[in-house]
Amino acid sequence: MIFAAAARFAGAFVLILLGAIIVLLFLGGLGAFSRFGPIFLVSAAWDPVKEVFGAAVPIYGTVVTSILALIMAVPIAFGIAFYLTELAPVWLRRPVGTAVELLAAVPSIIYGMWGFFVIAPVMAEYIQPFFIDSFEGIPILEDLFAGPPFGTGILTASLILAVMVIPFIAATMRDVFETVPPVYKESAYGVGCTTWEVMRSIVIPYTRVSVVGGIMLGLGRALGETMAVTFVIGNTNRITTSLFGPGNTIASIVALEFPESPAGSLKLSSLLALGFILFVISFIVLAISRLLLRPRLKT
Repeated sequence: MIFAAAARFAGAFVLILLGAIIVLLFLGGLGAFSRFGPIFLVSAAWDPVKEVFGAAVPIYGTVVTSILALIMAVPIAFGIAFYLTELAPVWLRRPVGTAVELLAAVPSIIYGMWGFFVIAPVMAEYIQPFFIDSFEGIPILEDLFAGPPFGTGILTASLILAVMVIPFIAATMRDVFETVPPVYKESAYGVGCTTWEVMRSIVIPYTRVSVVGGIMLGLGRALGETMAVTFVIGNTNRITTSLFGPGNTIASIVALEFPESPAGSLKLSSLLALGFILFVISFIVLAISRLLLRPRLKT
């Protein structure tokens, strides 16, 4: 009885805490929502002097950097998990797995400093000039990789985020791949399947729900990352079509602007509204993932 009551209280407490956070953010941002209305979501303005604020730029930066980070991180994380569960010798699996998991323990500010002092100079000197010269004159790609090679920007921030989320996704994939009953894989090998065919036809279908959950976990980390992104994204309040251009995310602009926002000001209300929007984006992403998985779960 005591344990059951404690478990119910723990579950209820989580829901109450979650609801309290949502209500607090909404009430805090109500001033900005009332002042600017729906225009707040699509406006690119951010002028504290004139007290004109908009959420379009940080929303754009948050979504783009997170999606790019997943595009880079998921294949690498899958390769790591595939190697550790199917290809690596037994004596090597634990050291490599531990090394990957240790990446998750590195503080985000360390990633930010590494990105600013190591990755950004490499991007400015080698990577960005190469892409700018290679795609010059090619429609779409020329605009996508345009701009002066400063080293910082949306692509650099996405690269840092990708490195940060790889350990979460890889560790989850490795753990769920190991839950596949050995008899399933042995049966596939017995009828002549290759290692990749076993992975594609047996392991991935058996673990697809958990794999998507691991990817969503990485996406959640990318959406809310603050200091690492702040170091390398450029912190400019404008929307650019170039991946080399500077930008902002919701987390980075809140971190930079919050200490300078007086209590009760419209600026503080706008920052709290951005926090509420970030919460909603995260909820929508998780809801969409569940909707996409529902037909497969029934089969």
